[in-house]
Amino acid sequence: MPFPQIDPVLIQIGPLAIRWYALAYIVGILAAWRYASALVDRADLWTKRGPPVDKPGLEDLVLWITLGIIAGGRLGHVLFYTPGILLSDPMEVLRVWNGGMSFHGGCLGVLVAVGLFVRRKGLDLFSVGDLVCAVVPIGLFLGRIANFINGELWGRPTDLPWAMVFPAAGPEPRHPSQIYEALLEGVLLFLVLRWATHKRRWLGRPGVVAGIFFAGYGLFRILVEMVREPDIYMPAFPMGVTMGMLLSLPMVIFGVWLIRRRPAPGDRAGDRAP
Repeated sequence: MPFPQIDPVLIQIGPLAIRWYALAYIVGILAAWRYASALVDRADLWTKRGPPVDKPGLEDLVLWITLGIIAGGRLGHVLFYTPGILLSDPMEVLRVWNGGMSFHGGCLGVLVAVGLFVRRKGLDLFSVGDLVCAVVPIGLFLGRIANFINGELWGRPTDLPWAMVFPAAGPEPRHPSQIYEALLEGVLLFLVLRWATHKRRWLGRPGVVAGIFFAGYGLFRILVEMVREPDIYMPAFPMGVTMGMLLSLPMVIFGVWLIRRRPAPGDRAGDRAP
């Protein structure tokens, strides 16, 4: 199947280029903000104490998270995948426009940002974490679609009927692993979290929704890594293990811990607002 040629640049205005990848980040953050606002409006989904932030607080939280995504994503890419840049050209770390963002780095950046935010505001870490994690798949879906448009992060060679020949990956048909990730990490994980928040009402058990996100993302990423082509500059790990798998396994463990964590008094599902 031929790869659909889509210009990575959506609009070019003189020297200013608006790329699909940048647009995915912007739209993803705005859409996640909108959905988080809708969750905050549903007091019945939370405990008797109500949602962990109000609308003005949510606006501040979005700013903190945006900074965490950018800083953590860029630093994570450098530290996890291209550490040689620190010696060869340290200033390249700051050139975000050249590309190179890591989800796991961005995740750590968001964790730090949320931790600092709740400490400063005196909020419940687990409830805020649930709110944030419930909306993350929106951005993941758009980001993976942008990866596909850029023709990057392709899969391993395969003879499946939906395999694609990516222009920068040689003549072999390959798994469209970006689409797999968009469907698993974006669509399916969103639906699971939506079921957890609206059907099971697990926002009334702080930490559970976040745990489902971490465990779910980690499992889906490990599965896709089995058909995703490892980056050429990464070392060959034994038994087919990839860096993505190594970084995702702690997410699964952390997610299971969050799900099984004993809730504090007043955090039980039965203590939701009427």
